[in-house]
Amino acid sequence: MLNILAAILGGYLLGSIPFGLVLVRLAGLGDIRAIGSGNIGATNVLRTGHKGLALATLLLDGGKGAIAVLIARFVIGDDAVPLAGFAAVLGHNFPVWLGFKGGKGVATTLGTLMAASWPVGVACCVTWMLVAALFRISSLSALVALAASPIFAFYASGTDMALMAAGMALLGFIRHHQNIRRLLKGEEPKIGKKKEGL
Repeated sequence: MLNILAAILGGYLLGSIPFGLVLVRLAGLGDIRAIGSGNIGATNVLRTGHKGLALATLLLDGGKGAIAVLIARFVIGDDAVPLAGFAAVLGHNFPVWLGFKGGKGVATTLGTLMAASWPVGVACCVTWMLVAALFRISSLSALVALAASPIFAFYASGTDMALMAAGMALLGFIRHHQNIRRLLKGEEPKIGKKKEGL
């Protein structure tokens, strides 16, 4: 029981590190929450005009999910992986340090899936790229990849991984609620325009 609690708490704390916020402040660009959509993720960091900061945010947000999974796997065991992975995405989306107002969790979800079961992570990334190439809408690409992730996880890694993926997808859909409204109204901008939904 203590090991399970440690996996959950450790995953949450790792996931809650707001790399986008930290990097933008270190670069002297102010508070990322006052820029663009106010989101702390890589897409909003890109709106500062600094592609390097956005890439670093993307990699670090994905990396913290991967690290949470790998620590859980090697320190506690495979049974702790789904809980640590879900907790990492929960931490990113709802970090205690920022009043539970975090990012949308796509990068962290992909990093978590990549570390937990790389075929699932790769399948989700390919799905994102295919949808982005067809429709040029970042949020739609993310939502389709999130929705498909439990299916990929079930066939590649079984029920436990599918449940983790489903939980992370649910968190992602909750955080994308404004994007979903714009998509339904046909108002979501395309990649390269004013607002995107990662």
